[in-house]
Amino acid sequence: MGSLNGTPETLYDWFTASVARWPDETAVEVRDVSLTYARLHECALALACRIVAEHGRAPERIALLASRSVVAYAGYLAGLYLGSVLTPLNPEYPAARNRMVCELAKVDLVLADEAGSAQLDDDDLAATVLTPADADVLAARPTGEPRPRRTSGDDVAYVLFTSGSTGRPKGVPIRHRNLSPYLAHNIERYQVKPGCRMSHAFDLTFDPSVFDLFVTWGGGATLIVPRRTELLTPVDYLVEHRITHWFSVPSVVSVSADLGNLPAGRVRELRYSLFIGEQLTVRQAREWRAVAPDAVLENVYGPTELTVACTEFRLPDDPEQWPATTNDTVPIGPVYDFLDHVILDEAGLPAAEGELCVRGSQRFDGYLDPQDDIGRFLTHDDAGTTVYDGTGPLTEAHYYRTGDRVRWESGNLVHLGRLDNQVKVRGYRIELGEIEAAMRRHPDIRDAVVLAIKNEDETELFGCYTGAPQAPLRFLHWLCDQVPIHMVPRRFEHFDSLPLNANGKIDRNGLRDLLPGGRAVKA
Repeated sequence: MGSLNGTPETLYDWFTASVARWPDETAVEVRDVSLTYARLHECALALACRIVAEHGRAPERIALLASRSVVAYAGYLAGLYLGSVLTPLNPEYPAARNRMVCELAKVDLVLADEAGSAQLDDDDLAATVLTPADADVLAARPTGEPRPRRTSGDDVAYVLFTSGSTGRPKGVPIRHRNLSPYLAHNIERYQVKPGCRMSHAFDLTFDPSVFDLFVTWGGGATLIVPRRTELLTPVDYLVEHRITHWFSVPSVVSVSADLGNLPAGRVRELRYSLFIGEQLTVRQAREWRAVAPDAVLENVYGPTELTVACTEFRLPDDPEQWPATTNDTVPIGPVYDFLDHVILDEAGLPAAEGELCVRGSQRFDGYLDPQDDIGRFLTHDDAGTTVYDGTGPLTEAHYYRTGDRVRWESGNLVHLGRLDNQVKVRGYRIELGEIEAAMRRHPDIRDAVVLAIKNEDETELFGCYTGAPQAPLRFLHWLCDQVPIHMVPRRFEHFDSLPLNANGKIDRNGLRDLLPGGRAVKA
């Protein structure tokens, strides 16, 4: 462990650099516990000692079945200290899925807090299991310093698992060297330092949580851990905890607005508001601006494979100067200037609109299962574009294919939707995001999702929306003035709120299950 050219080399180095500089600053406030950097470090070392004592050695791979607890944060740091590869698990996910992830990650130790230990009662994992209580971690003191595994920037820090099209989650290993440029960039951009009070809206299984923890701890700031119910009233959370930096998915805005939980005029200390994970609509941005008019408002984008985020767009202070986009969403970029990118059309040629492909220091080196790499990378140069077929090694020359369609509009990158969000209906290739954007333009519609449902031999579009219920025929006629007739859904379904997944994004699969008939289809 150490630093490279003055920049910390590993996640643990980022934390301990702040321990050395600001030992008495508060690192985390969780429930009713407040821990300084020195005290959190001591808790992490004591837990590392216990892990080694009970496992017999430093484990190679740790599953962290914990959330929003002292065990979760001390355990994360203890694993990093020992040089273990961490795989966060969500205690609210089904036990069967967590067990599958443990098997795929080949973990040899499971560390669970009180919430996570309930899943382990009848478990038969082939791993050491530790279930310390928060009180145990707080009371323990290090019994020496167990010798950690030598860790460098080339080692894997964590493996996160994303949904796979086959039903098997895909493991995404992220190395310490992927993380350091991301952390350095964001600490500087958002002026993170002692005295800053950072939100924590993301579960540890969702990679924006890496910003929550390590941009916070790398800058010497304080992580303010909310109870899950507090996120339903974000303004109360912001005000009561004096939050200076907010980071969440945009759905928090819509859900809170639907519940009447976005009062204006109360937020005074917030400096930065960041959104990630799904399209940020202009309407959501305006609603949030009314809540926090003095905060810088940014939209960022990035898949897990590119280490949290790789683009950023800062809205002007004056809403009258906000750029208009064709789908009424806030632009996502440009791409970070230290990363390379190319936008390719369906023929593999550079274009103003197409798939965003990125390479550089934040690009991961390939999935845990190399079979998942096939088709997800490509090379592009003057000789043309070659999609990776699994032959030969992946190199720095390979771009990662994000699967996201973007377009340059007035010098800004706009996210148009997933490539797999295109369907063919009655011979027409349709981008569902375009219909959703049109539906959201209705003055009484708050949010919209369009699904393609296969009924017998025909594909039918369902328009799902929140806001005021609409007379279907009248709404259909209104939408005919917005998009071509073949893009108008045949059926509309009103919801009080759209279902969300564990990461707070709109759950399209869950929404599909609420609709009558068939299955969703792709092009």
